[in-house]
Amino acid sequence: MMHLYNRVDKRLLKERLNAENKKRRTISFYKYAHIDDPHVFRNHLYEILSSICVFGRVYVSYEGVNGQISVFEDKIDALRETLNMIDFLRDVRFNFAIEDDGKSFYKLKIKVRDKIVADGLNDDTFDVTNRGVHLSAKAFNELTDRDDAIVIDMRNHYESEVGHFKKAILPDVETFREALPVVLDTIKDDREKHIVMYCTGGIRCEKASAYFKHKGFRNVYQLDGGIIEYARQVEQEGLDNKFIGKNFVFDERLGERITENVIASCHQCGAPCDTHTNCANDECHILFIQCDACREKYRGCCSEKCEEFNALDEDQKASLKGRVEFNGTKFGKGRYKAHKKDDHLDT
Repeated sequence: MMHLYNRVDKRLLKERLNAENKKRRTISFYKYAHIDDPHVFRNHLYEILSSICVFGRVYVSYEGVNGQISVFEDKIDALRETLNMIDFLRDVRFNFAIEDDGKSFYKLKIKVRDKIVADGLNDDTFDVTNRGVHLSAKAFNELTDRDDAIVIDMRNHYESEVGHFKKAILPDVETFREALPVVLDTIKDDREKHIVMYCTGGIRCEKASAYFKHKGFRNVYQLDGGIIEYARQVEQEGLDNKFIGKNFVFDERLGERITENVIASCHQCGAPCDTHTNCANDECHILFIQCDACREKYRGCCSEKCEEFNALDEDQKASLKGRVEFNGTKFGKGRYKAHKKDDHLDT
């Protein structure tokens, strides 16, 4: 009988992934749909994806599916055929990663959530299918050249910090839930203008565009397929690339380069850098930007305090667990700027 969740230690799983000699591709997909029993659907999806050695993270809810996965390159057709057996996923768009070594995921994790993207909205109050006009990369470029167009980044601040479209409004938020009211307040007097939104793969804009139309905005657009599809079309069609920097992604890579521009800086020394990492101290694990020099200096940690804690033996760590406050317990994602202040472990 197949176990419907992973039971193997992550270190072993990562070793197995690194030892694979077949190339994997990273793919994201989503679909809004009505699912009567997400738990039953989740188990079915786990079985069929496991059967073709898919890794990744998939969210299932009553409103649909949101997946970021990796699959062997020679199994992409099998993946398509497998998903086509599910009516609402037939011919679902695959967004292929741009900068991809196939090491984005090391196991398959499928979770049932209230929503496939946490937005804090009451979907009963508006028509979520009345979404904005989808724009190709060419149409996006043409529309955003207009003086009456407002470009809005519907992602979080730590995503836009390393890369974004030119002229875009960049909400200083940590979650999509926070972004919606902030953006609404920012553009409340611009209801007659062309509101052009974008996100990583398009899923957040599907909901946001319907929400802003509900709020009275007449000309609402979204970048079809998000930054990932935009980058593909720009390269394929030889278009002007209006995106600068790196595209943040929610997998082991934490980013894929779109242009050579480095628009961010190391949170520890301030040097130009756009490499996100999680603090090597698992009791902290805060997301931050760290250059190679600081990675070596702090041994992958966000502070001297975390470096000192990580150097302790396991018994010492266990005795301090829950008693010491680290950056990951004090600050949200990307909020801590380690070069401003540092402290030490008080043992």
